[in-house]
Amino acid sequence: MPIHHAIWKVATQPAPLVESSLASEKLLEEMIVAAPRMLSDEWMLIGRQEDTGLGGRIDLLAIAPDGTLVLIELKRDRTPREVVAQALDYAGWIETLRPEKINNIYSRFAPNHNLAEDFRQYFGHELEEDSLNQSHQIILVASSLDDSTERIISYLSARDVPINVAFFQVFTHGSEQLLSRAWLIDPVRTQVSAATAPNGPTEPWNGEYYSSFGHDDSRSWTDAVQYGFICAGGGAWYSRTLRLLNEDDRVSVKVPGGYGYVGVGRATGSASPASTFKVKTPDGEFPVLDVAKGGTYHREFVDDPERCEYFVPIHWLQTVTLDKAVREIGFFGNQNSVCKPTTPKWRATVERLKQRFTDFDRG
Repeated sequence: MPIHHAIWKVATQPAPLVESSLASEKLLEEMIVAAPRMLSDEWMLIGRQEDTGLGGRIDLLAIAPDGTLVLIELKRDRTPREVVAQALDYAGWIETLRPEKINNIYSRFAPNHNLAEDFRQYFGHELEEDSLNQSHQIILVASSLDDSTERIISYLSARDVPINVAFFQVFTHGSEQLLSRAWLIDPVRTQVSAATAPNGPTEPWNGEYYSSFGHDDSRSWTDAVQYGFICAGGGAWYSRTLRLLNEDDRVSVKVPGGYGYVGVGRATGSASPASTFKVKTPDGEFPVLDVAKGGTYHREFVDDPERCEYFVPIHWLQTVTLDKAVREIGFFGNQNSVCKPTTPKWRATVERLKQRFTDFDRG
């Protein structure tokens, strides 16, 4: 069923705003370039109107915090089916991009800028070459789609193709125009699909979850071990994949930034915001922010459901300190807080971790 917005002016007699349209879809592209966060505050734009060599140009190219590339195609004057087919065709080109080519694309988009430096400033962590373009997302931008095209996109998404639609609708309010945005599919599903099915060979998921735990000023691995949790926050991109974990799911935890795998445990519950999450101590149960002092845990965002820290309770089967983190060439790595990888590298990593963490199968 096509998505349709309606907006009312708040009053004792609510009045609907009149739907209108932009002068051109080119204007929408200009607006996204000028204010990328209107599309997503989780992506950094790195390219625009790049020639694919396939007889066309991509509208926009962005990068996510884990190095995933995001292909953004505006409907323009094409039919919905045409834009879907075009985007899938371009995705094949995106999949082949190597780091040098991606750097060249960014140099044309932002002359005299360095992709690695700007990525670090934008996301707050290093861009590791091994993680660059491990996978990609396909985002279509439109004001409407027909039923058939929505069915096609929903079909692809249900089969883990990382595709989604951002709907923008325009309304008139006096002499001004207002823009609304909605997603056809929950963005967490698209993010998970991209992390689950990276570029290259895949295989059935082995049932083991992966977690990236960002030990820094924001959170402490020592706290996580002592109080039994993993966590993420500072933005929905980082925290929402924690929702993948349910009670009894086993997860192997890696601390990025030169460390490695530091523990394996089982979830004893689902994700909760910092404001409600409690941990057990010898003196009883306390709110996590009252006792976990090794990091800030985004306390400044505690009342913001998008940016606050979220926690998943964990029963640790085995952990090591950061200086004894397990790190080997060829191990799987990803910036997603939680994912369920289907790459052969993940199966090989788990098999090796079972040898290093002898209590892997305990409990």
